Amino acid sequence: MRLMVYSHDAYGLGNIRRMLAICEYLLDEIPQLSILLLSGSPMLQGFRLPKRLDYIKLPCLNRGKTGEVAVKFLGMDIDETVKLRSQLILSAAVNFKPDVFLVDKKPLGIKNELKKTVNYLHKHLPKSKLVLLFRDILDAPDKTINEWQKNQYYQTIEKFYHLLLVVGLEGVFDFSQEYKLPLEIVDKVRFCGYIRRPQGYKTSKIVRQELQLKPKQKLVLVTPGGGEDGYQLVNTYLQGQELLKNSQHGIQSLIFCGPEMPKEQKEELYKVAVKYPQVKMREFTDDLMSYISAADVVISMGGYNTICEILSAAKPAIIVPRINPSQEQLIRSERMDDLGLLKTIHPERFTPQTLMKELFQVLDNPQKPNHIDLDGLPRIGRHIRNLLVEKITVNHPQFLCYKLQAISAIIG
Repeated sequence: MRLMVYSHDAYGLGNIRRMLAICEYLLDEIPQLSILLLSGSPMLQGFRLPKRLDYIKLPCLNRGKTGEVAVKFLGMDIDETVKLRSQLILSAAVNFKPDVFLVDKKPLGIKNELKKTVNYLHKHLPKSKLVLLFRDILDAPDKTINEWQKNQYYQTIEKFYHLLLVVGLEGVFDFSQEYKLPLEIVDKVRFCGYIRRPQGYKTSKIVRQELQLKPKQKLVLVTPGGGEDGYQLVNTYLQGQELLKNSQHGIQSLIFCGPEMPKEQKEELYKVAVKYPQVKMREFTDDLMSYISAADVVISMGGYNTICEILSAAKPAIIVPRINPSQEQLIRSERMDDLGLLKTIHPERFTPQTLMKELFQVLDNPQKPNHIDLDGLPRIGRHIRNLLVEKITVNHPQFLCYKLQAISAIIG
């Protein structure tokens, strides 16, 4: 059984981390499954990759603050690079012959680079099932609707895709209603819930020993995700250290700048941090969950994966969402703030004073988020498994097991 996965990666680490989590879960749950991952993430090699998963590294693209897509490394123009990526993706589909093609976010990929592959599968491998995976929120509804109309995504989804899996909840953001999906597409939508992140590799005790924390000291973890636009978050927090001199909270801080923060900004922040012995600076970890679990408070941007990690660890959090070029993080954090799951500070009122005031309030009255559906992975696994069952012949040794599992999932 073969699953091909397209990871939409033009900014940060969010998409590749989410898709790898899904791939790892599917491999654990579905014996005999092989996965071919297609991604442009420059950090792909930095993650632990499970057995039975291989990948094709696509040339990197980058989406800056303006939202315009550009070539990140190669000395080629954008059209040449997209053409190269498109040909690599099509070649993978022709030779790998996937039973299911799982596409992240964009029905035709970045700048329509999946168009030839989607058409090829539809025409030459009609039994291959196409599945779209969406995070809970894409962008502001008016912007998303305009983009979908302009690129004919509604028609593309109706014609080519079998399922739309939304890793979110209607109670937080009703994807179908907010983005005005026509009834033919609504019938394909499955809300899966948020994605629970597994425990880290280290216990909280080991992390606290590693950081040389005393029993009564509080640990504040600061993370801007990939870090490409994380300078303001980290710099503002470091400026706020001056306000901690008379604090009775005993705050120790660990900051992950992110591997994609520009070198000059990173060097500047490290120089500032040297003045504060209570602050430890690091660039990146592939085990962020261990540190979130050990933290008393997390301060971060509002990316989907980081929010899921915070919710999974049930940690109090202060979110400073990105507001450009997408409103996705702002909408998510404000909706979850309204539900009492976390605290949000809008970037326009984000100062060292407002941040430290909010931090003290959270430390004095920590409210752990523990009433949110985090069963996204099991539901994704069920839907993908059911599609794969349709491709299994009665001669396959796993057929009866999968058939029974599929029937059980449908009934219950």
